[in-house]
Amino acid sequence: MKEGVSRSPMFYVGDKYKLIQEIRTYFPANIGRLIEPFVGGGSVMMNVDADRFLLNDIDSHVIGLHKMLCSYVGREQVFYAELHRIIDYYGLSLSYRENTIPQELRKTYPKTYFAKYNKEGYQRLKYDFIEGGQQDWLMLYVLLIYGFNRMLRFNGKGLFNLPVGNVDYNQNTHNALIDYFRQLSKKQVEWHNEDFRVFLENIEYQEDDLVYLDPPYLITFSEYNKLWDESTECDLLKMLDKLNQRGVRFAVSNVTYYRGRTNTLFLEWSAQYYSHPIKSNYISFNDNSIKQFSEVLVTNY
Repeated sequence: MKEGVSRSPMFYVGDKYKLIQEIRTYFPANIGRLIEPFVGGGSVMMNVDADRFLLNDIDSHVIGLHKMLCSYVGREQVFYAELHRIIDYYGLSLSYRENTIPQELRKTYPKTYFAKYNKEGYQRLKYDFIEGGQQDWLMLYVLLIYGFNRMLRFNGKGLFNLPVGNVDYNQNTHNALIDYFRQLSKKQVEWHNEDFRVFLENIEYQEDDLVYLDPPYLITFSEYNKLWDESTECDLLKMLDKLNQRGVRFAVSNVTYYRGRTNTLFLEWSAQYYSHPIKSNYISFNDNSIKQFSEVLVTNY
């Protein structure tokens, strides 16, 4: 755990957990409302002080998980009991509580023994989740914790289709949940599940608002970038210009260079504002190597 930084228990791919210490140094000292059109796992809102939080994501499963977790604030022991009941029912490992992996399995599969041990139970859980109509948010959270790279992935028919991962409910998972419940007990949050354009258009802005945006990156290849193109990027930049004209403070993260590609559209637009290079150590899940790329935070203040 990074000192002074809380980790989201959703372990969202591309979240700002490793960068938030640096990013928030560029935030205003006083924030009435932190407004996030792309909240993702919530690492930013967890680590920023504000009077209120307006939080949005177009992914209904992301918002559903946040709402589910928030519903257990103040009754965390009930959450842990229900979560462990599901884990135990499907025979999944729970290294936070005890070591149940047979020594022989550890020797035979030294790097993948969690996946081997949990595969059958995970598949039963996934089947039951789908057969039950995919409405059980606790089941989905367990699938997230034990799934490959802890992603939320659904196929063209809308069915959850992530395979088991080489992970389980460990001490880091538990610590992240503790942090989430602690932080959310102190924050006034409002959840939205809308397209970012609709979300931003319907807000009555106030003088001490800060809009922080971490949109999908136009020139990278993550799963959640597939629905993002130059058209949506242009819409985003136009909306930011409108916010600036209205005197609304904003800060937007983006990647300007990645694997030989340049986001010229964003670079040219950002020249009218203030750009702050961010030291990133992004690792690609495809080959687990550090990529040559440049991340930037652009502000209008």
